[in-house]
Amino acid sequence: MNAAGVTAQTLDLLIALTLAPVLSGWVAQCRAWLANRSAPPLLQPFATLRKLFHKDAVIAHDASPLFRAAPYLVFACMVVAAGIVPTLSTNLPLAPAADAIALVGLLALARVFIALAAMDLGTAFGTLGARREMLLGFLAEPALLMVLFCSALIGHSTALTTMVETVADAGFVIYPGLAFAGVAFTFVSLAENARVPVDNPSTHLELTMIHEALVLEYSARHLALLEWAASLKLFVYSCIGLALFLPWGVARGAAASDLLFALPALLAKLAVGGALLAALETVCAKMRIFRVPEFLATAFLMAVIGLLVHILLAGEA
Repeated sequence: MNAAGVTAQTLDLLIALTLAPVLSGWVAQCRAWLANRSAPPLLQPFATLRKLFHKDAVIAHDASPLFRAAPYLVFACMVVAAGIVPTLSTNLPLAPAADAIALVGLLALARVFIALAAMDLGTAFGTLGARREMLLGFLAEPALLMVLFCSALIGHSTALTTMVETVADAGFVIYPGLAFAGVAFTFVSLAENARVPVDNPSTHLELTMIHEALVLEYSARHLALLEWAASLKLFVYSCIGLALFLPWGVARGAAASDLLFALPALLAKLAVGGALLAALETVCAKMRIFRVPEFLATAFLMAVIGLLVHILLAGEA
């Protein structure tokens, strides 16, 4: 483990922790502008986190240690996941230790912790949200794995850094399989991050909410960590999409000049992606919860079609 790699890894984590709330604030701003409303400040998520960290936590008397530890565990899983995804550089010490499959496992582990914590107190809303969250995970994780396998066939490796380098070195080559995988990944990202049309992050209607039902019993620092983890999850999924489908601009080494070029490229891609997400949430209506399995089944089928298309084209070549 060289010093340059440690520097790149540390900078990668710091960028993730800083830009994750900014990305959430940018999406909220774009949604407000598209709805012709007054937009909140871009750094409003930081103000919310600061306010929550300064409050005193209120915890139920019958809460188990898991309920208290879940926010820290979920946040830790998201931080490690952000360290695996190459956002600025592919020279990451965590890359050889964890591949795309381990990344999916980390995201699933965070889901298990938050679902168990939501059911810990036995409230109706928490149990309802936990069941819905596990249903989404059961349907979304296979689709995400198929998307990653489609990219892994191109790079001949399940390491995200290898996938990035392979697609970036190939230049502007058309991979038909990745087109199907990109649509599938978009569907999975919307579901996993509780965005419209699967869920509405700004609602508290008990019959429709998923993410909000999981965190209703939390307050103060625990709620701040969960909200920060939710922003990190959106950031991680955004960076996974950029790494798989738009890897150009990611530095190969840890030189200061390479990282200085990679940071503006990352900011530009996240800004465009956040604006597109806000536009999609503005023009789409939230679907019924009973239609979500069909939505994610479509994502799985699209990912499988992309995988088969790539195998067929590779066999003909």
